[in-house]
Amino acid sequence: MRIAVIAEMAPAKAFIPIIKELDAEIIGLTHGHGVKELLGQYCSEVHSIGQSRGQTAKKRSNSKIASLVIEDIWRVIRSLKGKDIDLLLTCGNAGDVRKGITASKILKIPDLHIEQDIYNPIEMIAFSNLITVPSELYKNYVVEKYGLNNVHVIGGYPMASYVNDMSIEDSNNIKTRYGVDEFVVLVFGGDVKSEDIPRIIHQAEKLDENILIIPFRFSSDFVKKFISSSKLKVLDGYIELPSLISASSYMIYAAGMGLTIEAGVLEVPSIKIAGFHRKHSSVDLAREIGIQVIEIDDISNSVNNLKVPKGEGLIKNGKKSVSNVLDLINNYDKMKSNVSGVGSCKKIWNSRSEFR
Repeated sequence: MRIAVIAEMAPAKAFIPIIKELDAEIIGLTHGHGVKELLGQYCSEVHSIGQSRGQTAKKRSNSKIASLVIEDIWRVIRSLKGKDIDLLLTCGNAGDVRKGITASKILKIPDLHIEQDIYNPIEMIAFSNLITVPSELYKNYVVEKYGLNNVHVIGGYPMASYVNDMSIEDSNNIKTRYGVDEFVVLVFGGDVKSEDIPRIIHQAEKLDENILIIPFRFSSDFVKKFISSSKLKVLDGYIELPSLISASSYMIYAAGMGLTIEAGVLEVPSIKIAGFHRKHSSVDLAREIGIQVIEIDDISNSVNNLKVPKGEGLIKNGKKSVSNVLDLINNYDKMKSNVSGVGSCKKIWNSRSEFR
């Protein structure tokens, strides 16, 4: 069996415990920084199919975005064409999923999509042959809301299994590397807009603590413009985030499912900034495991009420979800169904307008 995997950072972590157990040749398609480092050791070949468009201070025109997306789709097609791919795996709700599924339809490659975002999925999952969700509650939601007809419950988040099994660097090494005895991690992910950065920085500076900032979807130069305190440091390049989080006193993050799972499994006290995705499965999960979800202006007042997240159930269900995805892949020919199609695609597109 030959399986292609297309992923950004967090989905790559969801795929690894799955592909480690597969008797298959894996072709990796990477989207964004650091993904090759994660997936490369499990793949016979790795191809870059572009970068996340991210958030920037300067907005691109729709025509420019369209041309970049089309260019990346052709990169996927060129990477997979003629390689007898049996199945494409996708996960998440970013542009890599849109590009991957579009290319798979052109090349007539069946695909399985692991859906975690639920309330804001990418519209192209309507053309996936199989879709998985973490719970029966979420299955009922996507079936009723979007009309999807090919949904399977896997009972958890595969990424939790990856985080639980990974090797965490000694915290003293981390502290020595950055020259701090105690520090807080602040992450700017996909759930915050560029205009929110100055307000978050202002709240962070009120804490009067050493804070290491991971800009993730923003340029480091853009973030640095708003910093006046020497206690705040923006980290450039690829960062092995779980080890950094584990060594921190606590974490503040404006991101989605990936950081929520990592905070929960590592049981690091955390604050999740509500961001603009008010209804999101990462918000559900954060509250379920005991992570505060707060407004930007409440950051400095919320650190006094931090609790250790409850990660035990997250880990147990993560292992179960990996096993269930493996069953779906190994029995794919029996399980696959017709795609949900244009009607579902339109429903998801209209629903996504709430988040634009």
